[in-house]
Amino acid sequence: MRNTEEPYHSRLAGFFKGNTEVLEKLAVEMYARGLSHPRDVEDALMEATGDMVLSKTAVSKVTDILWKEFEEFQQGDLSSFTIEYLFLDAVYESLRAHFGMKDAVLCAWGITREGQKILLHLALGQKESYKDWLEFLRSMAKRGLRTPTAVTTDSAPGLIKAVESAFSKNLRLRCWFHRMENFSAKVPEEAWPEVKAGLVMVRDAASCEQGKQCAHEFIARYKNVYPALISAFTDDLDALLNHLKLPINHRKSVRTANLAERGFEEARRRTKIIPRFLTQKSGLKLVYSVLIRAATRWRRIPVTSFDLLSLDRLREALGIEDETAENRREMKEVRQ
Repeated sequence: MRNTEEPYHSRLAGFFKGNTEVLEKLAVEMYARGLSHPRDVEDALMEATGDMVLSKTAVSKVTDILWKEFEEFQQGDLSSFTIEYLFLDAVYESLRAHFGMKDAVLCAWGITREGQKILLHLALGQKESYKDWLEFLRSMAKRGLRTPTAVTTDSAPGLIKAVESAFSKNLRLRCWFHRMENFSAKVPEEAWPEVKAGLVMVRDAASCEQGKQCAHEFIARYKNVYPALISAFTDDLDALLNHLKLPINHRKSVRTANLAERGFEEARRRTKIIPRFLTQKSGLKLVYSVLIRAATRWRRIPVTSFDLLSLDRLREALGIEDETAENRREMKEVRQ
């Protein structure tokens, strides 16, 4: 645009200056979807318009909207969600203040009786310890979380202990995704396809009884060949088979606990965001913004009337009292 008779004026910059609300929303979305530093947003808008329409300081203030949203999310009422399945996992990220180290962001999401997947809670867990997870679960209970029929976790000892303390009656499921990764490390690479086929037979059995039978056959076949594998397989075996007690249409959806991590990794691959956080606040803010946007794309699972009947019978057999939303709100008020 050099050496022109009239100076260049960006119509886009003029539009932004007259539409502050649109500009602020754009800055928030740019930040959440990949431009993870305020200066990146400032430079992107300047390159697009030719003028500085939003400074780095202004971007920082605007993106604090995400922090306010996160704080509201952490305190939101959960009593209206009829959660059947609860999933717990942790996302690990580096903080600038702890170079070379990673902190755990504890994540919880659930599936309702209507089949909807919902992000329920996020919080920082310094050590992903029993204390951290128990506080995390109690926080959701205070917000009115319905006692779930099943809880799916990985093998973290503190997490398992916290789940058993907070939910003494429901089914505890071990994540098959994490377990298969662990099992594959126990056998030679060339033997893994055969071993994996045997594990899949256990995982995909028609019933829990059939799964136990397949498990016994698997143990008998490999106990003298791969003792380390069998030791890992028999550790907490009941939790590994508990998904077979659930409606068959739901088993594939509930036997893994890596939905949040997978959604976060997909977002990270697309945008290359979060190389390292400046502060814990900026880290939590950005993790929340990425996951809450990923959650809007989570697909429902089909739930039939027969599935609901099966779940109700299972809850009754487990001794889980089914409270109404109103009862849960009243219990929440009592706890507070």
